[in-house]
Amino acid sequence: MKKLYGIQYLRACAALAVVAFHAAERTGGHFAIGAAGVDVFFVVSGFIMWVISETRRTTPAQFLRERVQRIVPIYWAATGVMIVGALAGLFPNLKLTLAHVLESLFFVPHRSPSNGEIWPILIQGWTLNYEMFFYVIFAGALFLPPKARLAALTATFILLVASGLLVDGGNDVVLTYTDPIILEFLLGALIAKLWLAGRMPQPMTGLGLIAVALLGFAIVGTTHIGFGPLVFGPLAAALVVGTLALEKAGAFGRIAPLTYLGDSSYSIYLWHTLAISVVAKLAGFVSMPFLPWLVIALLAGTAIGVFCYEFLEKPLTAAFKRGRRRSERLDPAVPAGDTGPQL
Repeated sequence: MKKLYGIQYLRACAALAVVAFHAAERTGGHFAIGAAGVDVFFVVSGFIMWVISETRRTTPAQFLRERVQRIVPIYWAATGVMIVGALAGLFPNLKLTLAHVLESLFFVPHRSPSNGEIWPILIQGWTLNYEMFFYVIFAGALFLPPKARLAALTATFILLVASGLLVDGGNDVVLTYTDPIILEFLLGALIAKLWLAGRMPQPMTGLGLIAVALLGFAIVGTTHIGFGPLVFGPLAAALVVGTLALEKAGAFGRIAPLTYLGDSSYSIYLWHTLAISVVAKLAGFVSMPFLPWLVIALLAGTAIGVFCYEFLEKPLTAAFKRGRRRSERLDPAVPAGDTGPQL
């Protein structure tokens, strides 16, 4: 599948929005709406996974293997840095227990002993709990005939959210996987279904959807009314549909910096808080207005992500691809083909 530049640019913007959110938070400012970058990521993830499943042959096991190879090693590396830092006393507020470490590494939602939130050691890893859950459910749907998959996904996610509304309380796992935020993956899959059927709106309608989405995010960010997935999900979906409408019309060309940031968005997302924490500590010793510190934190968070993309993610991705190609040559029964655009 060819690279969809509009989706790449959305990934870049979503990652930078999350970096800006954390940078502002740690340097004394506010950019809460940047957290909505996660909602854009989830819709894009649902879109990409559906497109991959429809445009190449893949088994459930192969799908999960590729997803694990894509997500887990880099996440474990970032979590390992946090653990080493905590043991060295660099993160005095981070409390470690064996259960906390294991549950963080294996994507089990749980309460952090540091603050009581349902967060892993690497805080932004909470989103990966949802991602991995979605991948498992999606892999299960791949056992079904293609025509039944979307209906099965839709029924599963709606039933999960409905059960969360009906059941009072529950453990951390139940609270996590019945949250309405999981519907954002479903929205992405629905959009992918329309995209593959060629049923995207006209470019002017796409521009309108993008404008409505951006205006909606701005209003929520200003008023905090509707701050959550029930509003962010539809706004993110409108943004994705609008972008794809322009993509279909050929409105996007290759913009090298944005394309590169889209490629490195996962590493930026995982690693940015480490650099921002260093900048925030420096800000406590050096008197300087908020805006310069915000810019420094934003640049530092992005830079560490780009560095880790170049020297960790890219080599690992290339190694896994070489391994898959060797498997395909040795076993003709293994479905061949690239994995398409990745989140």
